[in-house]
Amino acid sequence: MSLKSERRGIHVDQSELLCKKGCGYYGNPAWQGFCSKCWREEYHKARQKQIQEDWELAERLQREEEEAFASSQSSQGAQSLTFSKFEEKKTNEKTRKVTTVKKFFSASSRVGSKKAEIQETKAPSPSINRQTSIETDRVSKEFIEFLKTFHKTGQEIYKQTKMFLEAMHYKRDLSIEEQSECTQDFYQNVAERMQTRGKVPPERVEKIMDQIEKYIMTRLYKYVFCPETTDDEKKDLAIQKRIRALHWVTPQMLCVPVNEEIPEVSDMVVKAITDIIEMDSKRVPRDKLACITKCSKHIFNAIKITKNEPASADDFLPTLIYIVLKGNPPRLQSNIQYITRFCNPSRLMTGEDGYYFTNLCCAVAFIEKLDAQSLNLSQEDFDRYMSGQTSPRKQESENWSPDACLGVKQMYKNLDLLSQLNERQERIMNEAKKLEKDLIDWTDGIAKEVQDIVEKYPLEIKPPNQSLAAIDSENVENDKLPPPLQPQVYAG
Repeated sequence: MSLKSERRGIHVDQSELLCKKGCGYYGNPAWQGFCSKCWREEYHKARQKQIQEDWELAERLQREEEEAFASSQSSQGAQSLTFSKFEEKKTNEKTRKVTTVKKFFSASSRVGSKKAEIQETKAPSPSINRQTSIETDRVSKEFIEFLKTFHKTGQEIYKQTKMFLEAMHYKRDLSIEEQSECTQDFYQNVAERMQTRGKVPPERVEKIMDQIEKYIMTRLYKYVFCPETTDDEKKDLAIQKRIRALHWVTPQMLCVPVNEEIPEVSDMVVKAITDIIEMDSKRVPRDKLACITKCSKHIFNAIKITKNEPASADDFLPTLIYIVLKGNPPRLQSNIQYITRFCNPSRLMTGEDGYYFTNLCCAVAFIEKLDAQSLNLSQEDFDRYMSGQTSPRKQESENWSPDACLGVKQMYKNLDLLSQLNERQERIMNEAKKLEKDLIDWTDGIAKEVQDIVEKYPLEIKPPNQSLAAIDSENVENDKLPPPLQPQVYAG
C-alpha cells in the first residue's frame, strides 16, 4: 500500500492486490501476499524441505551409529536401540505431516469406508451423535436434498464428506493450520475428482463446492472459529481498541467521496455498516464473504450517488476504511482468519468476492498502521486527537448548511463546550499542581534558611536575674530606702 503525503486520499495500485508470484490471482496478506494456490505450493516446498533435512539428519546419525558400532562391539545393543527409536519417531512424524485427505480417495480407503459404514450402523461416533442445532439439521437436510439430483455422484460426494467430518473429529488436537490444510486438501481433491472422473461441468462443480463448504463448515464452526490455541481473540481486542482510539477520524481526512447529508447516501452508509457487522453472525465462510460483498456494493452506490459517476478503486478503499472505523465490526480479525483458513480457495483467488475480501484485508492493515502522515496531519495534532484533548469535529461545526438539523447543531455545540471546559480544567489542574509545588518549595526553602541561620548564630540561653523586691514589700532590710511614712493625726 502506497500512501501519499498530499491530500489525494488512499491510493492502492491494483497490481498490489494480486499474488506477488505473478499468477494473476488475488493475493492475501495472511498468505504473505500469495494467492491460495501459490501459498500452498510454498508451504509444501517448505514442508518437504524440512522433511528432507530430517532424513539427512537421520542418515548422518545412522552413519555415526555404524561407526560407533564398528569401534565398540559392547555398545551394540544400546546404540541400535537408540537409533531405532529415533528412526521410528522421525517416520511417525513424517507420516503424520504428509498424510492428507487424499487417502480417502485411494482404493484401500474404499474397503475402510465400507467397514466404517458398518460400524456407523452399529455404533455411531460421538461426533455424529452429538446434539446438533436447528441450523445444522436444516443445512444437513438441504445438503442431502441437493445431492439427490446427482444420483451416484451425489452419493459418492456425501460418503466422502461424511468420512472427512469423521476424520476431522479426531484431528481437533492438531493446530488450526494443520486442520486448515486438511480442509483445503479436501476441497481440492473433491473438485478434481468431480472434473476428472465425474465429468461434471465447472459451473456445476462450483455450486457443489459451495454446498459442501456450507455443510462441513456449519458442523465444524464451533471447533475451528477463533480456537483457544490461537491469538485470534487477542488480535480482535487489539483492533477494536485501535478503532475506538480513532473515533475522531473524519471522512475529509481520508478523502472519502461520500456526502452523508444526502438521505440516500446516508442510507447506503448505514446498510454498509450493517452488512459488515452482520458478517460475524454467519457460520459459513461463503456467507461471510457475501456480507463483505454486499457492504462493498453499498459503498459503490453511495459514491456513485454522491459523485454522479461510477466509483473508482481509489474511491472505494478510503470509503471502506471509513466504514470499518465507523462500524467497528465485532471479532474482525477472527472472521478474516476464519475465511482465509476454511473458505473454498477459488473464491478468494478470483471474482468479486476475492477482490472485496482483499480490499478488506488492506483496510485493516491500513488501520493498524495509521499515523499522522497517513491523514496529512502534524504529529502534534495527531497526538492530541489520539489522547482526546481535542477533536477535529469542533472546527467543522462552524460551517453548517442552512438545512442542517437543529438537534445535531446543538449536539456539536455542546461537544465544543465540553471540549473547551475540558481544556480549561486541564489548565487549572496544571496550574494548581504548579502552585502546590511552588508552595512546597518555598516552605522547604524558608526552613532551610532558618536552619542555616540557627547553625551559624547559635542561641545562648542565660539564667534569669534575681527579681527586685517590690517597693511596698515588707522585706526592706537590705534596701537603702527610708522607712515608709506613718500616718499622723493633725490636732489643730
